[in-house]
Amino acid sequence: MITKTSGEALDRRLRQNPKLRAILHRWTALQLPDAWIVAGAVAQTVWNLEHGRPADADIKDIDIVYFDARDLSAEAEAAQERRVAELTADLEVKVDVKNEARVHLWYGRVFGREIVPYTSTPAAIATFPTTATAVGVRPAQTGLRIEAPFGLGDLLAMVVRPNRALVSRAVYEAKTARWQAVWPKLDIRPW
Repeated sequence: MITKTSGEALDRRLRQNPKLRAILHRWTALQLPDAWIVAGAVAQTVWNLEHGRPADADIKDIDIVYFDARDLSAEAEAAQERRVAELTADLEVKVDVKNEARVHLWYGRVFGREIVPYTSTPAAIATFPTTATAVGVRPAQTGLRIEAPFGLGDLLAMVVRPNRALVSRAVYEAKTARWQAVWPKLDIRPW
């Protein structure tokens, strides 16, 4: 559950990341349907601040996901990524843009498990590997609109639990081992 207090706490933290703040400010120019900033850049901003580090430290990319079932081609997705990269080139951060409507086309080949097509971006966010990273944000009339199917409690408390919807134990453990090295205060729960 997302409370007004937890939503405001997340908003305050994310706005301390100058790169996220700039992308949110340019949101309408992105022109991506059902688009959200998700996962690592959101969680890692919170974790950085909780560790007394700059908000954008060690964030290697910013993931933006969208949902466009009208064109499932890799070419269309790549064109959107190039366009967004041009709009954010001055931020000196890689922006990774993915169409969640086409994930089922490649997921099995990459991860060895077929999935059914997603019906929306929030449906995809609900399958992200951990409860703390299954979070998406985008601008709203006031503050941020937040999609967090597991709530914000784990993220704000720096607790990492597996979301077994899709992730394998091996992927979860590799991911959390990398994170623990950078953010040692994380409370990583075993598989």
